Amino acid sequence: MTLYLSVIGIAATIISAINIACNTAMWYYVIIAVIWCIALQFAADGTIAIIINKMPNRYFGVDNRHYFVSEREVRLYKRLNVRRWKDKVWELGGLGGFSKKSLAEPNSPEYIERFIIECNKGVLTHRLSYPAGFLAMLTLPNVCSLTVALPVAVVNVFLNILPTLALRYNTPMLQKALKRLKRKRELVTSGK
Repeated sequence: MTLYLSVIGIAATIISAINIACNTAMWYYVIIAVIWCIALQFAADGTIAIIINKMPNRYFGVDNRHYFVSEREVRLYKRLNVRRWKDKVWELGGLGGFSKKSLAEPNSPEYIERFIIECNKGVLTHRLSYPAGFLAMLTLPNVCSLTVALPVAVVNVFLNILPTLALRYNTPMLQKALKRLKRKRELVTSGK
């Protein structure tokens, strides 16, 4: 969380300083516009998260092809070293009732399936947040929509891409674990 707030604070400072130095608007208007855009980003992201969280789990199931992670994608995540930095990504799933920071029940197929569903919900939430961040541009007049709202939206996209990558990185491993646990359960129930 500290990393995200630091990125937001640094970006807000840089955006404000450049706009004030370039005299795009009065200094107090620039600061208000930056704070306004950041607040809109949080509101849009939060609203999207609430809506997605209310949707039925069946739309985010383990076998939903919209959330399939290809081998090519897995290789990309390995090249990006997602494993090394994914735990530093801000995870707010706990606010919706399911934290994805760690596996609480690694031997429960039901829990792993729920974890995958929550990852899929998170992926959709973050993906919808990419374009939603640009809506702030409609609220600012003239040049500030380009010099304030646009850079804030770009930072928002970056901060939403990171959790998307982390969630997509984890999903194939969770699916393998789920298959293994289901096979194990079938062997136990069949008496072999």
